[in-house]
Amino acid sequence: MFCKISCETWLVIFGTLLAILLRTCTSLHSHSGESTPPMYGDYEAQRHWMEITVNLPINQWYQNSTDNNLGYWGLDYPPLTAYHMYACGKIAEFLNENYTRLHDSRGYESEAHKIFMRWTVLICDVVVYLPALIVYYFSTVENENSKNIELGAKKKKQKVHKSLNEIRPMSVSLSTILALLYPGIILIDHGHFQYNCVSLGFLIVATTCLLHKHNIFASIFFCLALNYKQMELYHALPFFFYLLSTCVAKPGQNTIWGVMRLVKIGLTVIMAFGIIWSPFLYNLEDLLQVLHRQFPLARGVFEDKVSNIWCALNIVFKFKTRFDNLDMMRVCLFSTLLALFPSCADLFLRPNLKKFVLALINSSLAFFLFSFQVHEKSILLVAIPVLLYFPYSPFPCFWFLCMSVFSMTPLLIKDNLNIAVMALTTMYIVSFRVSVEHAYRSSLNTQDGLIEYYCSLLHSLLDVEYKKTSRYDLLKVTFQQISKNSEAIRTLVFHAAMFMSLLGCICLYFANLLLKPPDRYPDLYPLLISVYSCLHFLGFFLYFNVKQLRIPQQFDEIKHVKIKSS
Repeated sequence: MFCKISCETWLVIFGTLLAILLRTCTSLHSHSGESTPPMYGDYEAQRHWMEITVNLPINQWYQNSTDNNLGYWGLDYPPLTAYHMYACGKIAEFLNENYTRLHDSRGYESEAHKIFMRWTVLICDVVVYLPALIVYYFSTVENENSKNIELGAKKKKQKVHKSLNEIRPMSVSLSTILALLYPGIILIDHGHFQYNCVSLGFLIVATTCLLHKHNIFASIFFCLALNYKQMELYHALPFFFYLLSTCVAKPGQNTIWGVMRLVKIGLTVIMAFGIIWSPFLYNLEDLLQVLHRQFPLARGVFEDKVSNIWCALNIVFKFKTRFDNLDMMRVCLFSTLLALFPSCADLFLRPNLKKFVLALINSSLAFFLFSFQVHEKSILLVAIPVLLYFPYSPFPCFWFLCMSVFSMTPLLIKDNLNIAVMALTTMYIVSFRVSVEHAYRSSLNTQDGLIEYYCSLLHSLLDVEYKKTSRYDLLKVTFQQISKNSEAIRTLVFHAAMFMSLLGCICLYFANLLLKPPDRYPDLYPLLISVYSCLHFLGFFLYFNVKQLRIPQQFDEIKHVKIKSS
C-alpha cells in the first residue's frame, strides 16, 4: 500500500511539474495585442490597470477623468481584481518605474516587462489554481472512489455490462494530471494573457468546501471568486439554490435550525462583500459607478464570433440591428432563466451533493449559450466544472474539453498562438489516450460482448463470401448480436461520433489557418467554427441536464421520524 501511494504521489508531482513547464513554455509565445497599437490587447489592459491603481486614489479607479480614460481599457472588473492589480503594480513600480508611469507607460512593452507580467500569472496559478485542483481530486474524488470500491466488492459476483462512458471514476492521480494539462486555461492565461486562474481557483476551493459540507467556507471562497470576476455569476445560482436547500428543515428537523443556518450563511456573504467593497460604500455615486462598470450594456449581445445561440442565429436574423441593447438584454435574460430552470429547480427541490458539479456545468453552459455579452473566453467558466466532473464521465468530458479549446481557436490564431494550440492539444489528447488505456485496461477486457459480436460478424461475412450461408442469416446474426450487446454497440457509436466530431474540428482549424476566405465573407471560417461548436455545446447542455435529473434526491440528512398511531 505504501509503495502504491508513493508511486501515485510521485506521478502527481511529475504531472504538476510538467504542467508548470508547459505554462512557462506557452508564456514564451506572443500575447494578446502584442505590438498592435492603438488599443493593443488584454496584456495592455492588465498593465494599464496596474498603472491606474498605483497612481490614482481608490475613489478614482472606476471614474472617467483626464487621468483615467475609461475608453482606453477602463477598469471593469470587481474590486478584488483592482486590489490584485494594485499589488502587482506596486511590485512593477519597484522594479521599474516605467512599467506604471501615468500616461507615459501606455503600450509599454519590453522583454523584462513581459517576463514580469508572465511571472505574475504563473505565481497566481501555482498559489491558487493548481493546489485547488489537486486538493479537490485528492479530497473529493478519492473519497468517491473508496465508496465505489466498497460497493463493487458487494456486487463482485454480479456481471454487469457498462458503457465505457459510465465506468467507475478514473484514478485520482490520472484525473489530476489530465486536469492540470487542460490546454484551455493554459492558452488563455499564459498565452493570450489573463488571470482566470484566480477566480476559477477560488471556485474550485468553494466547490470542494461545499462537497465536504463546509458551507460557510464555501460561501466565503465563492464570494472571493465573484468579487474577482463578475462572470462567476455563471456559477452563482447552483451555490444559491443548494445552500438554500440546506436551510429548509427536513422531516425530523427543527425549523429554527434551518433559519439559523440561513442567517449564518447570509451574514457570511454580507460580511465578505462588505469588507471587499468597503472603500466604495461611503459614497453612493462611487458605488453605482463601480456597479455600472461591471455590466456595460453598450458592448452588445456578443463579441467577435462566440460559439453561442445568438451568434449562430445572427446569420439568418440580425439581432444587433433589429434590437437595441436593452431589449436584447431582456430577451437574453428570459432565455437564460428558462434554460436554467430545470437544473436549478431540481437542485433545490431534490438536493443531492452528487448533482452539484453537474448543476455548475448546466448553469454556466446556459449562461454561455443564452446570456448577454458573452466572449469566447467565457467557455472556461464551463470547462472548469467539466474538469471537476471528468473522473465520473471521462469520455463525454474529454470531448467537451476538446471542443472548448476548438471554439477559442479564432481568438488564439489572432494572437499567433498556433504552435502552442497544436502542441498543447496534441499532448492533452495523447495523455488522455494513455491514461484511459492504463485506467480501464481491465474494464476494456470485460467488454467480451463487443468482441464476440465482431467475431460472429466476421464469420458470417466469410460464410456469405463462400456461399455457405445467405445474406438473411448475416442480417439475423447482426440483429441478434446488437440486441444482445446493445451497450457495447452504443459505446462504439459514441466513440465513432466523437472521432468524427474531432476530425471535423481539425479540418475547420486548418481551413481557418491556411485557406483564404472569399472576399465577400472574410469571417467565413471563424463563423463556421462558432456554429459547429455551438451545435456541440447544445448537445452537451442536453446531456449534462439529463445526467443531473437522473440522480435521485439525497436523504441522508433526514432524521428518523416517529409516526404516532391514531
